[in-house]
Amino acid sequence: MKTAVLVTHTYPEAATEAVAEAARVAREYSVELVASPDERRKHGEAVTDLEQVEEMPKRPEVCLVLGGDGSILYALRHYAGTGVPVFGVNFGTVGFLAAVEREQLGDGLRRAFTGDFEVMDLPGLEAEVGDGPPVGLNDVSFLRRPEGRVAELSYRIADEEVGKVRCDGLVAATPAGSTGYNLANGGPILAWGVKGYVVSFIAPHTLTTRALVVAPMDALHVGNAAGREPVEVSLDGEASAVLEPGEEVEIRFREGVGSLAQLPGANFYHRIREKFGRLAQ
Repeated sequence: MKTAVLVTHTYPEAATEAVAEAARVAREYSVELVASPDERRKHGEAVTDLEQVEEMPKRPEVCLVLGGDGSILYALRHYAGTGVPVFGVNFGTVGFLAAVEREQLGDGLRRAFTGDFEVMDLPGLEAEVGDGPPVGLNDVSFLRRPEGRVAELSYRIADEEVGKVRCDGLVAATPAGSTGYNLANGGPILAWGVKGYVVSFIAPHTLTTRALVVAPMDALHVGNAAGREPVEVSLDGEASAVLEPGEEVEIRFREGVGSLAQLPGANFYHRIREKFGRLAQ
């Protein structure tokens, strides 16, 4: 391995010491660890041993993330479709996507810089909205504005109208994202490897609305009813666009979008238990 790129937590103080350790271990394995000017601003003296680049390299051997799920998702979206593996060390809260915990930093850095990991392909949801990458690795969310009225969202699947729902929003989530916003909505957890995605609703104003698992080849169309308020559209929690009244957005399932590094033998169901507790006591 020759080149690795560094991405760190939004709250730099959580990972600054780990950045210095990553630089030391990278030198030990003769890996050039590079960082953007933003990373250098966040960590100051801790990154003086890193190579500064104006833009993140397009094809590093690995992207090392010292952060939480949000930082890992940022890296996955940045390198979507490139095959660059994203190796996460959890410096966040849940860290469901991370390969190792912060207590395993030393072993994690060694594995990241020697390629001692497996790479799992993650699907994404493609939505042509906004100016950023038009893909979400976790979810695509439609959210009413805090000062606005309850949203009225229509949704079609495979060109068949399923219904209209008065709600605070709608979430389309990948298997990896099903443990995020979708889980908070009471939607089902989809195991990694499931082909398809789930649609769930935020505070639906009805007793009959249920989350729905959608086949991978079926496109989802979400429409904002005419005469209502604009609805915010977010990809992986980042505001991307506004869905105006009378407009609709198409969402499609895409396989092989992200490349997530995991330790050999990592098990999804073990991760569920460790991160969220046993499903039954």
